[in-house]
Amino acid sequence: MSSIVITHQHFLLYKPAGYISQFVYEKKRNKKKLGELYNFPEGTMAIGRLDENSEGLLMLTTDGKISEEIRSTHYEKQYVVQVDGIITNEAIEKLKNGVEIGVKGERLTTKECFAAIIDKPDYVGDGYRIRSDRHGPTSWLTLTLTQGKFRQVRKMTAAVGFPTLRLIRIRIGDWKLEGMSVGEVVKITL
Repeated sequence: MSSIVITHQHFLLYKPAGYISQFVYEKKRNKKKLGELYNFPEGTMAIGRLDENSEGLLMLTTDGKISEEIRSTHYEKQYVVQVDGIITNEAIEKLKNGVEIGVKGERLTTKECFAAIIDKPDYVGDGYRIRSDRHGPTSWLTLTLTQGKFRQVRKMTAAVGFPTLRLIRIRIGDWKLEGMSVGEVVKITL
């Protein structure tokens, strides 16, 4: 009796804004999907999600066990976030200590995390135009989380009074976005 060896494939993608983190979309509106960016093998799935307006590092795999492991709290996910207004140290402290957000109709306090005010990273480019500068100042921060609730980063910044304008995931565990171009796919081994 011969045994079949399944060789799984794994990828990093610099997801552009305007794409959903899915390969199939059954609803009526036409959406840009991941399969339009690269000829991924059958059975490829996104590990976690970035919403349609978010961009940055997305991992994909054909291995469901790997997907489950990377989505766990053992892997940090780091984001850079452009927010409306000049974020304060007080808001950063609240983010670090956990803020209350709504998830599936219930209130949840986010886990403690790393948060800091930063300059805009040069490797993320301009992205799509969020709005005109005449609508007021914006600022940048970084957040490193181990949990990943639905639209968590956007809900966290809104909870401290600084709504997210642009959201970019720059790291998952040891894998980093830096050095990649928007839309680029890199095959990796695990």
